[in-house]
Amino acid sequence: MNVTTISKFRKNAKNYFDQVINDQDTLLITRNDGQTVVLIPLDTFNSYTETDYLLSNPANAKRLRRSVKDAKAGKVKERELIEI
Repeated sequence: MNVTTISKFRKNAKNYFDQVINDQDTLLITRNDGQTVVLIPLDTFNSYTETDYLLSNPANAKRLRRSVKDAKAGKVKERELIEI
């Protein structure tokens, strides 16, 4: 995660955009009033949005968390894909 001021960001916006996209990293931009905004790649934003949606249903969230726990514990079954 990188941090810059709004003044530096204004002077080098293209470079900061390139850095965020190329590194798939987050940039915090601090304003003069002390507030901070976050610049992230669109793919990262979409991933956060999808995760939030999937976890918004309590039953689905429970199933997903159980599946992740089982996978980490090695409780998985390998299956072949069936072509339709």
